[in-house]
Amino acid sequence: MNDPIGDMLTRLRNAGMRGKSTVMVPASKMRVRVLEVLADEGYIRGFEDTKDERGHPAIEVSLKYFEGAPVIREMKRVSKPGRRVYMGVDDIPSVRQGLGVSIVSTSKGVMSDANARSQNVGGEVLCTVF
Repeated sequence: MNDPIGDMLTRLRNAGMRGKSTVMVPASKMRVRVLEVLADEGYIRGFEDTKDERGHPAIEVSLKYFEGAPVIREMKRVSKPGRRVYMGVDDIPSVRQGLGVSIVSTSKGVMSDANARSQNVGGEVLCTVF
């Protein structure tokens, strides 16, 4: 797999469209950091470490719904393995005039665009969520 973050976003998107309450994704430190940001911003209920059917480490993500519709309406991968996108603190995009969130990998960790602006750091824009 060349793009683990893109794979996780696709799994979350597909599970939301199917109305699933939970989805399993393979475990990695970067995925956990992105899921922490999604949980802090209120896009998912939470997640916990577990093992898949073959005994490999996995993460079980609990999706969040509002009035029967998934809270996550749109997810886009910005920085891809073939084209990395780095931005300074002044250039980090605001998603839907602040209604959405950009997830940024900075030297101080993975955080939302608002946290990156408050800590005055830029970095790689991983994805946008609305």
